[in-house]
Amino acid sequence: ICIGNIYLGGTGKTPTTIAIYELLKKLSFKVSTAKKFYSSQIDENLLLKNRTKFITSDNRNKILLKGIEEGQQIIIFDDGLQDKTISYDIEFVCFDSESFIGNGYLIPAGPLREKLKSLDKYDAVFLKCSNSNVQEQINLIKRFNKNIKIFETYFEIANLNKFNLNDNFIIFSGIGNPLSFKEILVKNKFKVVNEIIFADHYIYKRREIENILTSAKKNNFKVITTEKDFMKINQFNLNNIDFIQVNLKIKNERQL
Repeated sequence: ICIGNIYLGGTGKTPTTIAIYELLKKLSFKVSTAKKFYSSQIDENLLLKNRTKFITSDNRNKILLKGIEEGQQIIIFDDGLQDKTISYDIEFVCFDSESFIGNGYLIPAGPLREKLKSLDKYDAVFLKCSNSNVQEQINLIKRFNKNIKIFETYFEIANLNKFNLNDNFIIFSGIGNPLSFKEILVKNKFKVVNEIIFADHYIYKRREIENILTSAKKNNFKVITTEKDFMKINQFNLNNIDFIQVNLKIKNERQL
C-alpha cells in the first residue's frame, strides 16, 4: 500500500500511515510501515519507528524484500507515489482541505507534483477536513475520477488530559503544515500566546530550544511542540517541553 500525495508536503501522510497500520493490525494482518531513507526526513522515521513496526532502506525494493523475509503480509509505504519502480496494490492520495491544491499549478509554478488528471489512476483519497469548502473539493476530485473513493479525516489529541488549559503556551514546530498544529490546539481551547515556525524537517540546534525555554520561564509560559519535533530535540535532554500526540481519525472507517 502507498500513502502518498500529489501536493508538495504537509498533507498528513505519516499520521495516515500510522492509522492504516493500526487498522490492519486490528484485522490481524502481519503488517509493517516503511519509508525510503532520507537524512532530511529522520523525524518521520523516528515517529514511525516509535509507533509501528517499521522498515527503512535507501531503496523501496529492498524494503519489500526485507518485508517478505520477515513474513509480513502488508507493507504500508509513507510516501513514494511517484516511484514507478513499484506496482502498488492500493494507492492512496492525501490532501489537506486547508491547502488543498494551492494555485493548481505544477512545481515550480505551484505546489503540485502531478497534474490533477493523474487522480484517475489512484484508488482513493484521504481528505483531512479543516474548513467549509470540503464539498467543493470533493466535487473537484470527482471531476477527474468519478469512481475514486474519498475518506474524510480529522486529527484528535490523544493526550489532551495531561495539559492544564488555564496555562499560556508557546508553541513551535518544523513541519509541512504548521497551521494545522496551531489550529488543533486552538480548537481544543489551548491559550497560544506565541508561535515559532521553523522550516519543514528543520534540524534544531540546542541553543534555539534553550532560548525558547528561557523566554517561556521568564513569562511563566508552557512549551509545546509536535510529536515529530519532540523526537528530534529529545537528544538534548531538556526538561519542560511537552508534545501533543495526534491520532488521525477516519470518517466511515468501516467502509474503508
